[in-house]
Parts: sequence; C-alpha cells; structure tokens
Amino acid sequence: MKPLLRAVLIVDALLLLAFGLLFLLTPWTSLYNALLLVQTQPALVGQAFGVALIGLAWLALHASIDGGLTSSVARVVGHVNWLTGVLMLVWLLGLHTPALTGFGQIVAVLTGVVLLVLGLGGVRLSGAVRRREKLRVAEATAAERAEKQAAKDAAKNAANRAANEAASNTASSMDSRREPVVPATAGFPVYRAEPLVE
Repeated sequence: MKPLLRAVLIVDALLLLAFGLLFLLTPWTSLYNALLLVQTQPALVGQAFGVALIGLAWLALHASIDGGLTSSVARVVGHVNWLTGVLMLVWLLGLHTPALTGFGQIVAVLTGVVLLVLGLGGVRLSGAVRRREKLRVAEATAAERAEKQAAKDAAKNAANRAANEAASNTASSMDSRREPVVPATAGFPVYRAEPLVE
C-alpha cells in the first residue's frame, strides 16, 4: 500500500505545483484572460498562495521519497486537497461565483471533483498505511520481547543445570569419602547387625 500512497503523493505534488505556478503568474493578465480564469485581486495574494502551494508540492514530493514522512504528509495534503475541492464546489455550484463561461464552469467543477476524490483517497490510504506501520512495530516489539524472555529463560535454565550438576558432583564426592552413617535414636541403644557364621 505504501508504494500506492507514494504514487498518490507524486500526483498530488504535480497538481500542487501546477496550481502554484498558475497562482504565481497572477500578475500576467493576458494569460488569465486567455485561459478564461478570474484574476486574483490583489496580485500579491495570488502570488503568496502560489508560493504556499509550491512549498506544499515540494513537501509532497519529498514525502514520496522519504518513507518516514509518507503517511503524515499524505494525510495533510489529502485534507488540503479535499477541503479545497469542497470549497470550489460550494462557490461554483452553490453561490455561482465567480461567473465563468460554460467551458470554464465545467473545467472548474471537474477540478473540484478531482481534488475532492484525490484528497479523500489520499487520507484513507494514509490511514491504512499508518495502521499497518503501527501493527508492524507492535509485532516487532512483541518478537523482541519474546526473544529477550527466551534468552533470559535459557540463561536461567543453564544456571540451574550448572548448579544442580555442581551439587550432585559435590554430593557424590562427599558420599564416596564418608562412611555410612547409622542413625542413632535418642535413648535407645544402637545394635549393629553382624553376619551370622554357620
């Protein structure tokens, strides 16, 4: 799933870069007129938004390469995309602002739908990748604990075996040196049995 999430991040990076460059070119009125787009006023706001989008595109591209950032950045970029898509659809379909031509309206609505679908897909995919990563970490931690416990048990068993062998060796060497002990009972004479001779 992570390679798929990385591919989604690359697509996100390309979309964000394209929109960022478009907003960066806000002062170029003839380009906006040719593309039938509404010009952002003042141009400074459009350019600042373009720089922010280019920065987000760079972050998405970097996260598609660096595995540690992949799921977190994909979640953030996904939320930004689907919220932008919803905002576009509300303004275009609900408020009919800005007033675009028929073709411009269709392109803008399709762009909003694509952002919505791509954003929600990225958020769900990043959640699935995050759950898998947490499960892998938990399994690795459990396996590490089991290995440590097994090593501890093996060391304990070896120490017990060595202690038992040392005790049995000591006992057998003591038994070979000692004479048999006959238990004495308190107050009663001890009789030794001698073999009968016939």
